[in-house]
Amino acid sequence: MHRHLSRRTVLRGLGTAIALPWLESMAPRAASAAASAGPGPRRMMFLYVPNGVHMPAWTPTTTGTDFEIPPTLEPLASFREHLTVISRLAQDGGRAHGDGPGDHARALGSFLTGAHPRKTDGADIRAGVSADQVAAQAIGKATRFPSLELGIERGGQSGNCDSGYSCAYSSNISWRSESVPVPKEINPRLVFDRLFASDDGKGAASTRLARQRDRRSLLDFVREDAGSLRRRLSRNDSRKVDEYLTSVRELENRVESQTATTAPDGTTRPDGVPKDLREHIRLMLDLAVLSFQTDMTRISTFMFANEGSGRSYSLIGVPEGHHDLSHHGRDPKKQEKLAQINRFHIEQVAYMLEKMKTIQEGESTLLDNMMMVYGSGLGDGNRHNHDDLPILLIGKGGGSIAAGRHIEMPKETPLNNLFLSMLDRMDVHVDRLGDSTGRLDALDSA
Repeated sequence: MHRHLSRRTVLRGLGTAIALPWLESMAPRAASAAASAGPGPRRMMFLYVPNGVHMPAWTPTTTGTDFEIPPTLEPLASFREHLTVISRLAQDGGRAHGDGPGDHARALGSFLTGAHPRKTDGADIRAGVSADQVAAQAIGKATRFPSLELGIERGGQSGNCDSGYSCAYSSNISWRSESVPVPKEINPRLVFDRLFASDDGKGAASTRLARQRDRRSLLDFVREDAGSLRRRLSRNDSRKVDEYLTSVRELENRVESQTATTAPDGTTRPDGVPKDLREHIRLMLDLAVLSFQTDMTRISTFMFANEGSGRSYSLIGVPEGHHDLSHHGRDPKKQEKLAQINRFHIEQVAYMLEKMKTIQEGESTLLDNMMMVYGSGLGDGNRHNHDDLPILLIGKGGGSIAAGRHIEMPKETPLNNLFLSMLDRMDVHVDRLGDSTGRLDALDSA
């Protein structure tokens, strides 16, 4: 007879706490409890790409379940049953409304808030509470971290970054209040240490130093506790824990391999930040998956780059800056390179979905229980339009979303209507968010 485990069971060691994935022994004992709670909670994640996309290679030509997957989205073909392409959503807060230039700053500042950012490069910034933080404030106490904000480019929190708009708008997707953004973390080592620090937050730095000095693994600190746990588990759960700890060790090795190096210009790259962009993105996405798998958080955001980013993508043969290419002027060669960047980003999403699809939570998977929005606050970067945005909804929301479709909404349907529908599925019920006008009932039925 194996003992029932709490969903909050962790393996403890010096300055260390390793949360566990969902196990059979964590299942609710009563059938009624299982029906109401389910084996895995619903989670939500928002992934942002800057500068819009090349829409002709993004948008399916037909609607419904038989839509043909367009070239940019081809890496997601094997996840078709979890994919909902939603066309014609708009974010009116990104438009000028008399404020002149600054579409990039407004695109990100309004993306999850539905608010029109105040045009200022001073301390009097103002946007609105973002959808992720609405959820975090309502249900964040149920997990160790109310939310997790991740990204690739650091970005400033002050100064002028876009035609008189503060850098805070271009660098942050999450807003705790209309004047307080939530900065993202770009260093995978710091995220890893944060996730596995002891509950009281103490000992993380000393434990990390001990690991580095003695070349020890995080798992060495919880070895005794792990052995005790295995003796209480079924064979299936014991195997699942072993596989999970192996994946943690592999991720730890990848994080630790990112040591400080000296760049050609003589500057030092921050410790733990990979030089290779693909590896940097994948490490951050792996950490997000781990945080969901262990129920350390149910809400996360991830930015592939800051809005208006001019990053080069030489690793895929596109040395030009992303922002410059987005102003393609209908040049076919520039459009082709822009589509390459768009597809590269989608390939990284596919990498993450493959991980989520293999993580079982009872009869479902982590991917089944996810709701992930992927998109941009600009449609065509050349036009700087804030309607007909490139928006994907990925996952089934614990069976509450009829996925596997291309839905074409009426023109000017607020993007925040989608967010309200997602919040409902997280048991967070608010009457309005930003410029929302209602819910997206189209998600409920095929």
